[in-house]
Amino acid sequence: MTAACSPQTGAGVAQEAEAETGAHPVSGLEIIPVVVATKQGSHTFRTELADTPELQAKGLMFRTELGPDEAMLFPNEEPTARSFWMKNTPIPLDIIFVGLDGRIANIAAMAEPYSEDPVYSIGSTSAVLEIAGGRAEELGIEAGDRVTW
Repeated sequence: MTAACSPQTGAGVAQEAEAETGAHPVSGLEIIPVVVATKQGSHTFRTELADTPELQAKGLMFRTELGPDEAMLFPNEEPTARSFWMKNTPIPLDIIFVGLDGRIANIAAMAEPYSEDPVYSIGSTSAVLEIAGGRAEELGIEAGDRVTW
């Protein structure tokens, strides 16, 4: 699985387009709120929903930006261990593996752009959440925190 980010035409224009359509202005994917509850409080991400095998295979490939409050969610149809790589992804990402209990199992922080080395979940996951590289540390997001959508 690969991830990457996207150019934006300006935050105001992008948010306005998203509000009108309920879809991300670059990817066209549905936007849903994803909340991560940490010891410091909760943070809500405006999250692109990659809910088909084709969308998950593309992920954030070739995108050059991901805002600090943007994310992409890769829900599983069936619980399974997951692995992701950064092929064709020009920006670093924090790859958050969500366990079957809705809590973060592990985080691959600052995944290296363009790397073809896989990063793995610890155990089975219900979903994977990708956010801008370094945001997990900035927000105090860590293993054990709850993720809801």
